Amino acid sequence: MAPYIFMERNGIHIIDLHKTVAKLDEAVAAIKQVAKSGKRILFVATKKQAKDIVAEEVKRTGMPYVTERWAGGMLTNFITIRKAVKKMATIDKMMEDPSWVNFSKRERLQITRERAKLEKTLGSIADMRYLPTAVFIVDICKEHIAVQEARKLGIPTFAITDTNSNPNLIDFPIPGNDDASKAIEIVVKVICDAIIEGLEERKLEREKDPDDHPEEGDEDFEEKTASASEEETEEEGSKKGRRPRKNTAKGGKVDINSMSNNIKK
Repeated sequence: MAPYIFMERNGIHIIDLHKTVAKLDEAVAAIKQVAKSGKRILFVATKKQAKDIVAEEVKRTGMPYVTERWAGGMLTNFITIRKAVKKMATIDKMMEDPSWVNFSKRERLQITRERAKLEKTLGSIADMRYLPTAVFIVDICKEHIAVQEARKLGIPTFAITDTNSNPNLIDFPIPGNDDASKAIEIVVKVICDAIIEGLEERKLEREKDPDDHPEEGDEDFEEKTASASEEETEEEGSKKGRRPRKNTAKGGKVDINSMSNNIKK
């Protein structure tokens, strides 16, 4: 972070705000193009100072975000994450079905608790049907697993980088204080405004040319892409001689898949 530090005073490094503005402009231009192309940007901020701010700002854009806990493999093992999200949708259908009242109180309690657990961890990425095109991170030291997964998959990263972090790990570093809620709010708001602007420009372009072919960002395209990815993964597993896992109720746990199948019958 030496190139972005203005001076040191009483053992505290002061960031050069002129360089912060320059880097923020670069990040804004790049992330606006990502949004304009109709692709997804995943926001990651699980630290106390940032989680509420990020959740509130990102909701304006409709982009996925993680503010509770980064589940290991959320990017590198995305197919498993998608299955967990589908499980959450299955539970919702079960609870809306009239036969839900036929389950015992214990079964309903177990299913409700599992639904709440999934919602807390994956609820904010339920609409993310394919891997994000970019990842925005607050505090890369705390979210080092997310940084590693994004780098492994070649996903561009945007991040607020403090004086104790390594900006070389990030494609678009934004020098700033990732411990101050006000500094986080300013940067995240500017980034979200750029995303909204990019989405509006995309909407205007699509209105001018309604016969344009579907691209990433369209609901049909997302669903087909997610289904195709899952089918390819299952085919690879079968080629390697792996047996599909069976969902069985062990140790007194409720088998949600079998219960949902009974409802359909």
